[in-house]
Amino acid sequence: MAEMTWRDAIIKVLQGSNSAMSYTEITDSIIENRLRDSVGSTPARTVSATITTSINSGDTTFFKAGRGMYWLSEKVTAPQLTNYTQTENNQLQEDEPITTTGLINAFGMFWERDSVRWAATPRLLGRQKQESLTVDFCKQIGVYLLYDRFRVVYVGRAINQGLGTRLFQHTTDRLQRRWNRFSWFGLFPTIDNSDNTRASINTHYQPDFDSSVLIQTLEALLIEGLEPPQNRKRGDDFNATEFLQVKDPRVEHEGLLAQLDALREKITGN
Repeated sequence: MAEMTWRDAIIKVLQGSNSAMSYTEITDSIIENRLRDSVGSTPARTVSATITTSINSGDTTFFKAGRGMYWLSEKVTAPQLTNYTQTENNQLQEDEPITTTGLINAFGMFWERDSVRWAATPRLLGRQKQESLTVDFCKQIGVYLLYDRFRVVYVGRAINQGLGTRLFQHTTDRLQRRWNRFSWFGLFPTIDNSDNTRASINTHYQPDFDSSVLIQTLEALLIEGLEPPQNRKRGDDFNATEFLQVKDPRVEHEGLLAQLDALREKITGN
C-alpha cells in the first residue's frame, strides 16, 4: 500500500479534531498515529509548508484560523468565519516557517561531548523529533559555546572550517580538559531528499547577507555578554563603542530620602 501523502495525513488529523490545531500539534498527531513511515528531518516545517502552499494555490480545503493554526474549511462555522478576514485566511503570514527561519536556521543546546566519536571530521548527529531523520551537522557553520558542565568557558566560530572540525580541535588543544558539553547555532538549514530517506545540511545555501560578518559579530556579542574565561581576547572586528552606565541622579536622591526617613523613624519611634 502506498504511503499516505502529507496532505492526506493532515486532513485525516484535522477530521478527527473538534477545533483548529497548530502545525506542530498536527505534526505530533501524524507521528503518534503513524500516518507516515518517513517524516524527514523537519516534519513540522513540512506540515506548515504543505498547508500554506495549498491555501496560496487557491485550494479551499484548509482554513487558517490564526497564527500557525489550521482547520478544515468544511468544519468552520459562520460565527468563526466572521473572526477572520479573507486576507488572513488566504495569504501566507511571515511568522510561518516555510523555508528558512532567518539568520539562524538550526541549533543544538547542551550536546554531550562523550556522545561524539571524535575524529578530524566527526559526525555531529541530531534530529528534530524521535522519529525524524538524523542529520550530520559536521559541516555546519556558525558559532558555538563550550561548557564545563553548565558554565560557558569558551565561545568560538566555524566559518572556513566546519563545526565538527573546530570542535575536534578543542579535544587536543589547550581546552581539551576544560569542557564536556557544547551548544551551537548554525546558518545552514537542513534538506531532505525527494523520498525522505536521507537528510543533510544545505551547504549550498546562500543567505542575502555576508555570513562571515554575521558569524564574527555573533561570536563577539557572545564573548562580550558571557565573558567566558578561556577566551583570551574580544571578538574580531568588534569595533562598537562601549558605554558605561551612569546611575540616574533621581535614583540616588530617592535612596538618600529613604535613608533619611528610616533615620527619622528610628529617632522618633514613629
